[in-house]
Amino acid sequence: MNEFPNFDGLSGIGGLKTVIGAALTIVLVITVLMIIVSAIIWAIASSTGNTSVATKSCAGVLVALGAAVLAGAGVA
Repeated sequence: MNEFPNFDGLSGIGGLKTVIGAALTIVLVITVLMIIVSAIIWAIASSTGNTSVATKSCAGVLVALGAAVLAGAGVA
């Protein structure tokens, strides 16, 4: 049994797909930039011995990585 949703039943669905794709692409670019910034801060904090900032920036890298994976999967 092959049943799929009818995406052509709504008018303007093509424009909505374009807007959502563009928004997810912007989110993907921002999350990659956040990974880079958090990784740089993590490296600096680790080298100076500031464990509090290193821990927070490590969490920032992981959160941004998770958001990038979700946004990338959404675009696909």
